[in-house]
Amino acid sequence: MSTTAIRSKEATADPRVEVAMKLEVVTIPVSDLDRAKEFYERLGWRLDADFSNGNDRAIQFTPPGSQCSIHFAASGTPGSAKGLFLVVSDIQSMRDDLVRRGVEVSEIFHYAAGPAPFGGRVSGIAPDHLSYGSYATFGDPDGNGWLLQEVTTRFPGRVAGDTTYASTADLSQALRRAEAAHGRHEARTGQRDANWPDWYAAYMVAEQAGTVLPT
Repeated sequence: MSTTAIRSKEATADPRVEVAMKLEVVTIPVSDLDRAKEFYERLGWRLDADFSNGNDRAIQFTPPGSQCSIHFAASGTPGSAKGLFLVVSDIQSMRDDLVRRGVEVSEIFHYAAGPAPFGGRVSGIAPDHLSYGSYATFGDPDGNGWLLQEVTTRFPGRVAGDTTYASTADLSQALRRAEAAHGRHEARTGQRDANWPDWYAAYMVAEQAGTVLPT
């Protein structure tokens, strides 16, 4: 077999190509583009684009700190987009902000284990602010449904790469959680921890990566 044939075989032995696939835009159907635009502006979302090309019009919004945006579509069934997750680090603060903006938001709720009436959906924040455990819902004028979910500590392997925070508010909340945990750490040891910056850093990285938290 020639050298050229060997190289060709090596080059095609594994056709898989590692290419990142990033979800950047979700399209939601609405009946009135201007009404939808007014609503999402009221939420405080960033207006990225609003332009027309003939009879076609493109409107794009991005929630604060999100890597994914939304487009409006005048086609499809308005209100048919359901269960769109919005992950927040402080669900009570987020709900309060939406109410101040005139949005109708459900009460905060969580799910308890066990059969009814003790299991199922329960009013209030999840015990100990269990990460992934607290929810609230709201809809836009067409009935497209959004679900707020409070996430502080990620599941193991959920976050890859460096620890990052989407906004100053998220970073501030992470620092507050680290401060509270560090206070419990000092209470257990009975002495002041002069190396608290390293402890904070280790806690915040572990919290976001979903690994074991320092105690």
